[in-house]
Amino acid sequence: AALALDNGLARTPPMGWLHWERFLCGTDCAADPRRCVSEQLFVEMADRMAADGWRDAGYEFICIDDCWMAPTRDKQGRLQADPKRFPSGIRRLADYVHSKGLKLGIYSDVGNKTCAGFPGSYDHYDLDAQTFASWGVDLLKFDGCNSDSMELLAEGYRRMSLALNKTGRSIVYSCEWPFYLRPVQQPNYTEIKHYCNHWRNFYDVYDSWSSIKNILDWTALHQDTIVKIAGPGGWNDPDMAMIGNFGLSWDQSVTQMAMWAIMAAPLFMSNDLRHISPEAKCLLQNKEVIAINQDPLGKQGYQLAKDKNFQLWERPLSGQAYAVAVLNHQEIGGPQKFTLSLTFLGNGLACNPVCSIRQVLPTSRDWGVYSWISSLSVEVNPTGTVLLKV
Repeated sequence: AALALDNGLARTPPMGWLHWERFLCGTDCAADPRRCVSEQLFVEMADRMAADGWRDAGYEFICIDDCWMAPTRDKQGRLQADPKRFPSGIRRLADYVHSKGLKLGIYSDVGNKTCAGFPGSYDHYDLDAQTFASWGVDLLKFDGCNSDSMELLAEGYRRMSLALNKTGRSIVYSCEWPFYLRPVQQPNYTEIKHYCNHWRNFYDVYDSWSSIKNILDWTALHQDTIVKIAGPGGWNDPDMAMIGNFGLSWDQSVTQMAMWAIMAAPLFMSNDLRHISPEAKCLLQNKEVIAINQDPLGKQGYQLAKDKNFQLWERPLSGQAYAVAVLNHQEIGGPQKFTLSLTFLGNGLACNPVCSIRQVLPTSRDWGVYSWISSLSVEVNPTGTVLLKV
């Protein structure tokens, strides 16, 4: 299938920062200016992304989510930013973001209204696409609330894809199409990849271990359907990285980073880059993990095995390498040992006749050279993950 109508974008999973989850729909700038969805928030995040190594690590998009709009369209029927919270307008904000070597993402909805009740794009797809292009927008997250039927939902996602391409501007197209479709029918992922660059399948991520665990469990349960469709130009999106917030322990943060790399996931942080711990920053900017996430072969990883204590995942990489993750999903006790035969990896090819193994997370170190018939013993903390490159 043609990828997102051959827009040539998202050859590797997009990386960036997104305001939702950490900043939600904060619109009262007088009461809480530092947590308000406003021009100031995105200017300050762009400054941090450029100055603190995020851009250089690969995080290039700074994305506006819901609640940026004025309550009504303007007299020409165009979407407009809330004039109090975005006094300079989106075009000026895009120019500022671009001046920092970054790209700007924006949000709209396929239905009559966004999920938060602001004007949606239904019956305005061409106009809204032209508006976003004229502002210099580089990514559109297109939600699926308030659509009257599955037919209108699908038609809206198709029409917005066509409209974006017609503008002539390169705009990454992020869809929620299969998530809204799934309660009613099995998504046609070949069609979805034809129109979208990445797509959400499951509920919004929360800043909690139960949320991360549920996303991983859902992905493993449906991997026979979703893994094969992912690749350059189109990706399954398990939602944002919660690292640097409040709900995950250190081991759980390591697990999210490792597993998002294994799943070839778009890597969009939702945190406050103005106030982030050195440890969280170091994890999110880990070059070895990002290299796995961004591997040009573009194959999504999958769960190989699961027992009462552990999950074993692998991802084929370029250069005949593999990323291997061992996740201890127990939530009680202390570190546990997991032993596997290397003949189990890569359909028996990963270590045939020998392989070198390097631990990437939770710390990086070389493990040396192993033969095809060797066994490997890994000690993993509860809710933690050891990420290896074989």
